[in-house]
Amino acid sequence: MTDFISQLNKYADLAVRVGVNVQKGQTLVVNASIQSAEFVRLIVEKAYDAGAKLVKVNWSDEIVTRLQYERADDEVFAIPPKWLAGEMIELVENGAAVLHVIAENPDLLKGIKQERIAMNQKTRGQAMAPYRAYQQADKFSWSIVAVPSPEWAAKVFPDAPESERVQKLWEAIFHTVRIDQEDPVGAWKKHLATLEEKSNILNAKKYKKLHYIAPGTDLTIELPEGHIWAAGESINEKGHSFVANMPTEEVFTAPLKTGVNGTVRSTKPLSYGGNIIDNFSITFENGRIVSVSAEQGQETLEHLVEMDEGAHYLGEVALVPHQSPISESNILYFNTLFDENASNHLAIGSAYAFCVEGGKDMNQEQLAERGLNTSVTHVDFMIGSGEMDIFGVNADGSEEPVFKNGNWAF
Repeated sequence: MTDFISQLNKYADLAVRVGVNVQKGQTLVVNASIQSAEFVRLIVEKAYDAGAKLVKVNWSDEIVTRLQYERADDEVFAIPPKWLAGEMIELVENGAAVLHVIAENPDLLKGIKQERIAMNQKTRGQAMAPYRAYQQADKFSWSIVAVPSPEWAAKVFPDAPESERVQKLWEAIFHTVRIDQEDPVGAWKKHLATLEEKSNILNAKKYKKLHYIAPGTDLTIELPEGHIWAAGESINEKGHSFVANMPTEEVFTAPLKTGVNGTVRSTKPLSYGGNIIDNFSITFENGRIVSVSAEQGQETLEHLVEMDEGAHYLGEVALVPHQSPISESNILYFNTLFDENASNHLAIGSAYAFCVEGGKDMNQEQLAERGLNTSVTHVDFMIGSGEMDIFGVNADGSEEPVFKNGNWAF
């Protein structure tokens, strides 16, 4: 137990000092489930130790969320949460950092009418669009970390004794965020440097397109002129570093909105909107999704794509080697924060402004002119495996391997 408490403290310290990198005199906003209360209290303590002037915690409760979907009037889900958007925008405009502590039940909304979920996702996305624009331009520091819940642990480790599941998930999370190493902060600095090396190589290549080949996948993605490959560490507008996802194993950029053609097949389940979408394929023509099919969650996937016009296009292209710590653990997390860092992935919806030269200072119209997609949503889905090859296509049409059998070719 003493060792667990020590690791929990290291995790909280890592989230505060490396994740959001709280500065002296800064406000920290923590959005968290009540299931994570013990850990969040440590976060609050560590943030004040780091010099935060205020730590504001916004609690959520999955049982209350489920009850709302079951019993509230239909009209409730069509009301944009302008109060929430206004508060968050005011906070980040005044320099706040935002930390999300998730403990999601992947099946939370199973059996709920998909129309209710889709409407709530859409109205929330519309209300939060200005906040998301700040987020995707690195205007403020933000990060996501996770803690186990009994329901999530049962989904990940169904064959383990019930009394051991949560602890097993804790151990898995600690491993993915390098808490089980002697110097987690030092391990993270080394890891981020390795990711940056890969992004530097890709930025020097300036590929015109990427061509993906795998079972069920034959996809070409054109990249916008002046695209930038980003890695795990970001820099906000005040020059402070932060790590948005913990864990992170990806190097990513934005695709040209109208430059995606072919079909891609998923390789891991996608937990979205309290439901699971699995074994699905998506076909693109000139960037736009023209058909989708899923063995599980077809209706959920269709509602996602129909959320707005931008949800018919991609906003992110991310490379993750098959030989990475999360992938090699052979654990399926049913949580995108982890599963996307075990696999090459793409994202339906909005693009990150910092993925194109000068993008951080552009408005939405200027970003659109550069070929980046805009949407009220951004949903990653996993497509990588040990059977995937990716080729970089140069301006003269010549190709060279970027990934071979699921791993870096250089």
